[in-house]
Amino acid sequence: MKKHVLMVADMLEIVRPELEAEYIVHTYHNAPDKDALVAEVGPRIDAILTDGSTGCSAALIAACPKAEIIGNFGVGYDSTDIAAARARGMRVTNTPDVLNDAVAELAMALMLAIARRIPQTDQYVRQGRWTAEGNYTYTAELTGRTVGILGLGRIGKEIAVRCQAMRMRVVYHGRSEQQDQPYPYFGDLEAMARECDWMIVIAPGGAGTKGIVSRGVLEALGPEGHLVNVARGTLVDEAALVDALQSGALGGAALDVFEAEPHVPEALFALDNVVLSPHQGSATWKTRKAMGMLVFDNVKAHFAGEPLLTPVV
Repeated sequence: MKKHVLMVADMLEIVRPELEAEYIVHTYHNAPDKDALVAEVGPRIDAILTDGSTGCSAALIAACPKAEIIGNFGVGYDSTDIAAARARGMRVTNTPDVLNDAVAELAMALMLAIARRIPQTDQYVRQGRWTAEGNYTYTAELTGRTVGILGLGRIGKEIAVRCQAMRMRVVYHGRSEQQDQPYPYFGDLEAMARECDWMIVIAPGGAGTKGIVSRGVLEALGPEGHLVNVARGTLVDEAALVDALQSGALGGAALDVFEAEPHVPEALFALDNVVLSPHQGSATWKTRKAMGMLVFDNVKAHFAGEPLLTPVV
């Protein structure tokens, strides 16, 4: 008899054919009445599939008393109630490694976009201003600059390698120093910010890192500094960031994530020293397919009594 799966997030549509071939799939994300759907199918659900933004609440876990596993489409799982899952004896998986390259690529693209003012120069050409007004003004470059990476995990290391290819000096901050890494370590984030021209945020979300990029960190980065966030919007004090960008206390920012996405502070729309992206870090066909298949393979392994490929719990 087929197992029942509750598909909470729409990102998993990319592997829906594989899921439907193996399981009975109930779609939550576009249900006209989500509460009614959960009330009807919750008692039959064997697995809950979600993503890093949507997560899985304690209430949803409680509404699916048979569920044995939560498959998370993404590396971050801070939006899933891990304590509730542990209390139930549920397994939780995520999708590390398969998205490292895509996120690192976007981090570099965002850096180049704001340094070389690519959105602005694109519009300059499209609007006919090159012909009418002459050459565009000079821009910045990355070569020779110092970049501080907040969170030297799997993706952070990939970003570091790419920054070195751009002949940048790399330093980092994290919970502890990694003795096997060649980059200088800063135990104090503000101290690192004072040494940097660029800061890239790629640390995990959750209560432990909420607002870690504070007003003080932004001020330490300074009017010539730039912030790139490809992690979670919650890591940055968003109100302080807007203030710093408006006042010139921070030179610029390139942001792929936001505190209450998809809602973005409207004040950012009017700023010329900002590049905005709609949470596209891993959003390539190749990477999203690999992420979806890893969710599928973890769930399949669990029901087959085999070891999970990428367990969190």
